[in-house]
Amino acid sequence: MLLLAVDTSGKLGSIALAQCGPHDACEIIGVAALTGGTFSAELVPQIAALLEKHNFSQADIGGFSVVCGPGSFTGLRIGLAVVKALADVLAKPIAAVSMLEAVASEADSHGRVIAALDGGRNEVFLGEYEVSRPGVQLISERLLTRSEWLGSASDAVILTADLALAEAAQAKGLPVRKVDRPRSEVIARLGWQRIAAGDIVSAEALEANYTGRSEAELFVKSG
Repeated sequence: MLLLAVDTSGKLGSIALAQCGPHDACEIIGVAALTGGTFSAELVPQIAALLEKHNFSQADIGGFSVVCGPGSFTGLRIGLAVVKALADVLAKPIAAVSMLEAVASEADSHGRVIAALDGGRNEVFLGEYEVSRPGVQLISERLLTRSEWLGSASDAVILTADLALAEAAQAKGLPVRKVDRPRSEVIARLGWQRIAAGDIVSAEALEANYTGRSEAELFVKSG
């Protein structure tokens, strides 16, 4: 299956094409970066250019993997809208992937981990996961203030792509590891695992996951 992965959840984004098959195998064919603030102008042309570069058309796409949150309200809305439209026209499956899950998948050992991302306004997006050989299993996702997070932290290893959060955890003596923010290559592999397992959503049902923050709050923040 030719899989298109899309991430517009952060300041920067990316898209990836992957050829995915049995046994969770997913070969990345190509990747294109997206510049923050211009997702609405860039996304569709970049998808077309990436397909053309590798001699594919939209009709060749067999499925989609997209970051559904948490992250930028505007960025998520753009990415999800494009995937919803393409998946609806092509009648292809969609896998919705949490960026917190993608961060947790960067763990280098099995066991319970905490994925942490900056939520702005002195808040932190947190995801608690169990990492094992089959994959990453969600325990819970929530939004806390930074002080609530640091005060309630356990001995689970914290994985974060945000330097400020890593430094705050280190200052509290918490086990933490700074990782690179996962790109669309990781989203493609996680999405294929979902599609292969039948864990898909329709274009109509695809929604953003803001992990505890209401849509009204996000409109205020982005206004």
